[in-house]
Amino acid sequence: MELQLKVIGGLLVVLALLHAGFPRYFDWPTELKPLSLINRQMMYVHTLFIALVVLLMGLLCLNCASELVGTSLGRKVAFGLGLFWLARLLVQFFGYSSALWRGKRLETTIHISFSLLWTYLVVVFFTVYWQ
Repeated sequence: MELQLKVIGGLLVVLALLHAGFPRYFDWPTELKPLSLINRQMMYVHTLFIALVVLLMGLLCLNCASELVGTSLGRKVAFGLGLFWLARLLVQFFGYSSALWRGKRLETTIHISFSLLWTYLVVVFFTVYWQ
């Protein structure tokens, strides 16, 4: 299970770093222009903090896999991480409209890929907790 946590750690670090490209990829300077200054800045700041949390989760998994697996506190942390990613998995299906991806090859591939990633995270973290 430690190897799985280290794999997850690497994936989460990459995911965190991908957030740096969001403003350009989603054309936020243009798309967010009609919003008030506070709403524009909240998009950037919240994205930064989401990326930071994902990065810290990744570093935790990379550097503390044995503690997550081998201690009571570690298993409780894994349970919390499992709940976090379960919530994210549910948002994938109930928070975003299928109109954003259905019938579009790239977007459908991304939707399925991230659905599988969130499922993998949930299964591994809950498995660590229940071992």
